[in-house]
Amino acid sequence: MLFLFYLYCWSLIGVFGADTNEIQSVSVMEGDSVSLNSDFAEMFNGDITWSFGAEKSLIAKIKRKKQIFSIFDGPDGRFRDRLKLDNQTGSLTITDSRTQHAGLYKVEMTGTKLSSKTYNVSVYARLPVPVINRDCSSSSSSSSSQQNCSLVCSVVNVGHVTLSWYKGNSLLSSISVSDLSISLSLPLEVEYQDKNSYSCVLNNHISHKTTHLDITQLCQPCSDSLTVWISVVVVGSLLIVAAVGIFCFCRKCRKTDREVQTSDEEITYAETTFNIRNVNKSKIIEGNHVVYAPVTTRRSKKQQNSNNAL
Repeated sequence: MLFLFYLYCWSLIGVFGADTNEIQSVSVMEGDSVSLNSDFAEMFNGDITWSFGAEKSLIAKIKRKKQIFSIFDGPDGRFRDRLKLDNQTGSLTITDSRTQHAGLYKVEMTGTKLSSKTYNVSVYARLPVPVINRDCSSSSSSSSSQQNCSLVCSVVNVGHVTLSWYKGNSLLSSISVSDLSISLSLPLEVEYQDKNSYSCVLNNHISHKTTHLDITQLCQPCSDSLTVWISVVVVGSLLIVAAVGIFCFCRKCRKTDREVQTSDEEITYAETTFNIRNVNKSKIIEGNHVVYAPVTTRRSKKQQNSNNAL
């Protein structure tokens, strides 16, 4: 009977003190909190330690007998003001998580036998909304550009995500990436008259973002064509202005020439004739063509009145 009692106690030690050696995966969105449970019953009086990373940096510790409960910032301070330790269960909570908090977390309890558990925490950045744009480069080079509209869905600075095109609920195409901070783009070609619903979806393990396609709005003339049209209008306007300027200049020149010609025609040249009064002086013969004319003297009205008075 005593043997059975010892066997039962040994089995309890085996159950509660065994090293599980399991790794549990946990995913969390950046900015959210995540709790890692120790899974150790409160009845144990051993010490509990939490470590992070391959270097097993100590980040939390419980010494039950001495009632010591400690948390640490880590070697580089990445856990400063972010850790909360449950003094009863030994569970650890990471608040306001960031991508630098992703990695392996190991909890160990020392007692009758060492027990441990490991968590692999993945922290995902918040997903951006996919952007759908008209792909003018493909449209201009494609022979079917008159019937089809080329589009591209893109995202930037993403990691561990999948970018997909859907037609209704049916998957058309997708591309996945496991790297960090990379840009993704996925093309799509649809007919201008297509009435189906299309959407571009960006997703990871815990969230997704969707952008719905509006064919009527996006499938418009490309900016290159619009630029060419604007250039033609601007050049045409400049040519018209130049033509008007040349016309006005020529018209002004003609008007100036006419005014000069008219001024020349209005100038009258007259021969000067000298008339010499017949007085008792010797006549001066200037030549055979001298013409003598009487000189008429005008008197003012005042002088005439003076003469009449006399």
